[in-house]
Amino acid sequence: MTTRDFDNIIASHRLTLIVFQASWCGACRAIDPALERLSLAMGDSLALFRIDIDKISTREVVRRYNIVSVPTLLLFSRGKLLWRESGVVSFEKLRLVIRRHQFVFV
Repeated sequence: MTTRDFDNIIASHRLTLIVFQASWCGACRAIDPALERLSLAMGDSLALFRIDIDKISTREVVRRYNIVSVPTLLLFSRGKLLWRESGVVSFEKLRLVIRRHQFVFV
């Protein structure tokens, strides 16, 4: 994913959750069920993208957002960062964060 691709994705008018992860990361695998459940629960109101930090094509984006641990989750709307957290986050907390920002227009 190039930085241009990334910028186009986060420019969306709907909420966009970006998950920086790695294939070797146990915590990233642990958060997968919560992310899948969130995706099903939120439907079209949330776009969910996973970015592998080990791919050469993602290094610039990883540097831009200073991703030093995985998983790191970033929530965007219209290109603006609304929320960020690293580590395993429960479905309940993710749903609460999404609902809190669902009708924020930036």
